[in-house]
Amino acid sequence: MIRIGILGNIGSGKSYVAKSFGYPVFDADSEVSKLYKKNKKIFKKLRKKLPKYISSFPIDKNEITNAILSNKLNLKKIITVVHLEIRKALKLFIKKNKNKKVIILDIPLLLENRINNKNDILVFVDSKKAEVEKRLKERLNFNRQLINKFKKIQFSSYYKKRKSNFIIKNNFNKKSLNMSIKKILNEIL
Repeated sequence: MIRIGILGNIGSGKSYVAKSFGYPVFDADSEVSKLYKKNKKIFKKLRKKLPKYISSFPIDKNEITNAILSNKLNLKKIITVVHLEIRKALKLFIKKNKNKKVIILDIPLLLENRINNKNDILVFVDSKKAEVEKRLKERLNFNRQLINKFKKIQFSSYYKKRKSNFIIKNNFNKKSLNMSIKKILNEIL
């Protein structure tokens, strides 16, 4: 099984690129949302670590946002609780897809949290800053402060590009994206 990890900055189109490969995708953001909505154990752990902020189940994303914005240490507390469960979900996903030729890992902090394997093929999604900015502002839950907090815990684009096997220039054009993906798949399969 070939594991392809998708890297890039917030708003660069990582999830869109991940889905465009046409193979099973482990979407960490979606998994985190499920945890907040359905996992009482996560709620109890977060409430214990952040009693001032986490008060109701299912966990309200606004409570998470407020916790992160009010104290930079809170993000680390949330990550330590949530990432353990994300790793379990990833193991299950890999087990479920063990007979697939390729799986795609759409995990925002893939390198930062050392979730990748050394044999993973890393693809960096490179997008123009102006386009990313425009797309971020269109998001319903756009919050500049929150985005800046997440950027602070991420490795630099330069570092991620250096670690990557491939770089996809995402100009948000489906045709050129599909050509880039096809080129990568031809090279690795």
